[in-house]
Amino acid sequence: MVVGTAVANQILAEANTNLVDVKKKITETLKPATVTIKTPVAFAAKLVEEDIKADNVLGFLEGADPKLKNEVLVVTGHYDHIGLVQDPNATDKVNNGADDDGSGTTGVLMLAEAFAKAKKAGKGPKRSILFMTVVGEEKGLWGSEWYSDHPVFPLANTITNLNIDMIGRGDDDRPGDNNFVYIIGSNMLSDDLDRIGKKANTDYVNIVLDEKYNNRTDPNRFYYRSDHYNFAKHGIPVIFYFNGVHKDYHQPGDEVSKIDFPMLAKRAQLVYYTAWELANGEKRPVVNKNDDGTPKAN
Repeated sequence: MVVGTAVANQILAEANTNLVDVKKKITETLKPATVTIKTPVAFAAKLVEEDIKADNVLGFLEGADPKLKNEVLVVTGHYDHIGLVQDPNATDKVNNGADDDGSGTTGVLMLAEAFAKAKKAGKGPKRSILFMTVVGEEKGLWGSEWYSDHPVFPLANTITNLNIDMIGRGDDDRPGDNNFVYIIGSNMLSDDLDRIGKKANTDYVNIVLDEKYNNRTDPNRFYYRSDHYNFAKHGIPVIFYFNGVHKDYHQPGDEVSKIDFPMLAKRAQLVYYTAWELANGEKRPVVNKNDDGTPKAN
């Protein structure tokens, strides 16, 4: 059920607040603004379905090895955002989404360009790579869910998903230090993938890999909240690259002027080198854990 601004304000008035003040409090504290309201509410609902065309955008780079080209590495980032602010009194109504996820979409395009140049120079990857910007992430991971349910390339041949969702800014919990990236999921299903990703960082980029959110019980549930999870739930190992939240998260202030472009490039380089190792390794990462983290039976 979706409650409009006017109805929400009527309900919140019982607690002497309103939707704008609640949103402001959440943005400033980055915590839920819970209130208890004892008031009777009656409503009627009806289901209205509307067909909307929404497309994932796929770019495929075929691998150079006759056998290994049948295995596919998938690199994703979502290109949708949340649209306009619903507050009629807002002076800036456009949620630009420069970091979420313009930065990730840019990262996917940078990787696609780099790998395409390598192939043109005769040094392309052995395995194939699918570069995919997906739609509907903000609505519930719709684009990646559709792909994982209707894959263009068999999931059995998909070796890993590297998902880039917000790599252009810092985190309010790490003020003044953007030389980091949160990695989530890298050891959830495959110790091989975790090792490969961390070695790529040590060998080539050397930024701080923060695993603060890399667990299934994190109250933010970031492991479940971006497009990589629609691969992980099918047993495909994943790494989610993320710079954390800031006061402009899902706000009009998430603008291009606030992007830290050197760090965006550095984080994208980390994804590139990790992808390179995966696409050229002798073997694909072994999945040695179940979805709940327990070891797989031999």
